Amino acid sequence: MKITAIRSHLLGYELPEPLGYSQQMYRHRTAHLVEVTTDDGPTGWGECFGAGPVARANRTIVEEVIAPRLLGRDPLDREVLWHEVYNGLRDHGRGGMPLEALSGIDIALWDIAGKAAGMSLSRLLGGRFRDRVPVYGYGMMLRELPDLAGAFAEEAAALEAAGFRAVKMKVGRGVAEDVRLVEAVRHALRDSTRLMVDANHAYHTADAFAVGHALERLGVHWFEEPVVPEDLEGYRELRARLAVNIAGGETECTRWGWRRLLEGRCLSIAQPEVCALGGITEYAKVLALAHAHLTPVINHVWGSALAVAVNLQLLAAMPPVPGGLHPDEPMLEYDTTHNAFLTELAQEPLAIVEGVARHGHVDVPDRPGHGVTPDPEVLRRYALV
Repeated sequence: MKITAIRSHLLGYELPEPLGYSQQMYRHRTAHLVEVTTDDGPTGWGECFGAGPVARANRTIVEEVIAPRLLGRDPLDREVLWHEVYNGLRDHGRGGMPLEALSGIDIALWDIAGKAAGMSLSRLLGGRFRDRVPVYGYGMMLRELPDLAGAFAEEAAALEAAGFRAVKMKVGRGVAEDVRLVEAVRHALRDSTRLMVDANHAYHTADAFAVGHALERLGVHWFEEPVVPEDLEGYRELRARLAVNIAGGETECTRWGWRRLLEGRCLSIAQPEVCALGGITEYAKVLALAHAHLTPVINHVWGSALAVAVNLQLLAAMPPVPGGLHPDEPMLEYDTTHNAFLTELAQEPLAIVEGVARHGHVDVPDRPGHGVTPDPEVLRRYALV
């Protein structure tokens, strides 16, 4: 079996309303899928992290930088191909866009391997610790509204009513306003519903402490990306001095980048992003490293139904940390804002919302590979030139 073609599919559409987080507002939803075809075997699909112009740049890296190295090669040689590409790009980018591009290709190669073996990714990775995964609803993004706190509270209550037992909100408008937003959401939810707060590195350390102390008082489960990813000392101080869990790592790539975070005891909860850090091949090493440091992992998930499907398989195959009869199970992050690439892309829907409504969990599919094949009509309808 040989790789015959590697192609990017850029998708996009205008959102009904602008959404944002602490770093920017955006009006368009985009996705970057990678299709890897073989001569006498299955086709694999992957996804690259990175939106808008970043996705366009990543398409160039996928098709013009990485693809020529891999054409004619055996797609089952995933480890060999990963290291050849990484070593070839090491002088030009050990993180960021080159790793995002490599991630999409690597995920597609794992999809091919699963299909060739007739096994789901979770079984290919060594088996399942769970057949159902709890889901948390990610919403409450920043918007230009006169009463954002009221809108956040209403949205959070609606997610809880839909069956989500944990929800995550954005902050990043300043310490006082952010605390007011969190208070509004916390008071709109039952005590038993977990609340997580994502700052997208909005603060310097002093302001992060000010917000963090308020989150302690409000019983928030985790405080995500409180400071910039370069500030490892800030992460370490926050984790040591706050009772709220400190989560992060979505922008970190490869085992070498993650080693600094974990050896530095910077995180209570690690959030690797498989579509950015180097794909499944590298994710497996990062997971092992996190668990070697006894740091729980709850994957960061952002993208289409394909990214969700991949993460479902990874979460099914993830050992509990530290284990026991009643472990705190890893959760699937699910974007509840307007995302046609979650609701329309897959030929066989994942039924996330339906599973949450029934029992707060989603069943993990056991189809070969990651289990999602994009609908060709959806690819045509949303294709970007």
